[in-house]
Amino acid sequence: MINERLRQHLASHVLPRVQTPAQYLGGELNMVRKDHRQVRGKLCLAFPDTYTIGMSHHGLQLLYSLMNAREDWVCERAFTPWLDMEQLLRDAGLPLYGLESFTALSGFDVLGFSLQYEICSSNLLTMLDLGGIPLRSGERTMADPLVIAGGPCAQNPEPLAPFIDVFVTGDGEPSLPRICDRWLELREAAREGGVDLRGETGRRLREQALAELAANLPFCYVPRFYEPEYIDGRLTALHRTRGDVPETIEPAVISDLESIPLPTRPIVPYVECVHDRIAIEIMRGCPWQCRFCQSTVIKRPLRVRSVETIVQGALESYRNSGFNEVSILSLSSSDYPHFEQLVLRLKEVFRPLGVNVSVPSLRVNEQLRSIAELIGNTRRSSLTLAPEVARDDMREQIRKKIKNDDLYEGCRVAFRNNYESVKLYFLCGLPGERAVDLDGIIEMSETIARIGKEERGWNARVTASVSNFVPKAHTPYQWNAMQTREYFHWAHRYLRDQRRIRSVKVNCHDVETSLLEGVLSRGDRRTAEAIELAWRRGARLDSWREHMDAQRWWQALADSGIDADTVLHRPYAVEDKLPWDHVNVKYGRTFLEKEQHRSAIQLESMASAK
Repeated sequence: MINERLRQHLASHVLPRVQTPAQYLGGELNMVRKDHRQVRGKLCLAFPDTYTIGMSHHGLQLLYSLMNAREDWVCERAFTPWLDMEQLLRDAGLPLYGLESFTALSGFDVLGFSLQYEICSSNLLTMLDLGGIPLRSGERTMADPLVIAGGPCAQNPEPLAPFIDVFVTGDGEPSLPRICDRWLELREAAREGGVDLRGETGRRLREQALAELAANLPFCYVPRFYEPEYIDGRLTALHRTRGDVPETIEPAVISDLESIPLPTRPIVPYVECVHDRIAIEIMRGCPWQCRFCQSTVIKRPLRVRSVETIVQGALESYRNSGFNEVSILSLSSSDYPHFEQLVLRLKEVFRPLGVNVSVPSLRVNEQLRSIAELIGNTRRSSLTLAPEVARDDMREQIRKKIKNDDLYEGCRVAFRNNYESVKLYFLCGLPGERAVDLDGIIEMSETIARIGKEERGWNARVTASVSNFVPKAHTPYQWNAMQTREYFHWAHRYLRDQRRIRSVKVNCHDVETSLLEGVLSRGDRRTAEAIELAWRRGARLDSWREHMDAQRWWQALADSGIDADTVLHRPYAVEDKLPWDHVNVKYGRTFLEKEQHRSAIQLESMASAK
């Protein structure tokens, strides 16, 4: 069932006037379209960024496939429109819609947001508003869709708490179907009662239904039933307003990843996206415990798929899509326990088909010395590695135990196998960082460039991509302060001044964007006021450099009574209440406290060794 009236109006009057209109049309290969009259429930997966970003996200493809495999549910997609499309929709009084049926977002039973990046917070409000859904949870009735959200940014749900009905933590495969089914039962029961689902009665019914979800699904956090208390500008407690909701939230966890079907009919976009390839998740979780890494903590425990499941899933995906590249996906692919066997099987199957096999997220270890030779290089000319830091004592501090010798030898073998360039990811502003740590970034990059000259006759192209460190929730560094604006600007200048080899390029992440990410990832519920204020003043697509207006955000924060310097630069004591403490992770706060204590001891040792 397609809303033909809306579709035809868009095609005739709106899409000819926007950039890249194909992203608003749907109809892609492997898209699933169902008659809404033939299903019980309607779900729309909402990605709060543009189509080209959202369609590159593996999780969206996975949940789309999972829910559409059910006969009783239809699952559609929606993305944040570009500014030109947003303005035209507003001018014409048209809603944001699901791409499959052109149904307004307000016409679905459940709207599910994937929160991947804090800077996209304003996009979520754009989508709700354009979709015809009240911005704030308390303004909605039983006639409105259930608005849920999951993903990394849900690990600190408080900055978006007033806008979301239910935050979901942990794995989406077991939690999403249960939430959708239970909400549909509650909604149908309300309809059968013959009462008005709108107005005050509808709001009261909605609150009762949300309480039922919170009380019976341990991975559901419903913010309206928790009241924050502040003293001296900081959160000191989070009080439950109902006795039947849990004090803390437990993540949903898949124990057997092998039992979860791979999405083998990936949607093939009409337009070029960030990643135009088949992504196959081989492993979930990470065997390492790097102190800076939130994903390591929130994706525990480690779970793997078998080699044959991966290979057959990749082959079926290729036959259903025609993509010419297969990328194996995990936090640390080379730590997959059957890595060599997997790569050899993938090469055996896909090389005769002319399909490239890429292996991102390689760990720097002894195995790296042979990976370039093992993978080969028929098309890909760049090796991407994430050493994070360049000195051994700082590696001990962040718990990323790698060796420079392994990294250098791995690059040497890569150059011998026709790789032409290397991209390195580093962090700037880590606790205890010194000038010598910044020196090490340049020394490592230039050493690799010279290794390229030894092997190929000219200095290799090396890009040092330097991110500004943000202490994230549920990491051992969650109590630490973030470095200041002045420090990051100094460090970036220092790095560029130290560079001596022209083929080495230093790219530093935008400081204002990183500081805003820090505020939005570490803030409490009061941050929501600033998010809405910035949005009402025009904040849109802030993760895109051409649209980012940092001053608008700093002014919105100040006008909302939030001291950004306190949020960013005032550390927490270990015994302090943190805004995200009610969201549990595996091993819990006790493990993080021990790691923070060990980190502090190591920092003292590093400082005395200067």
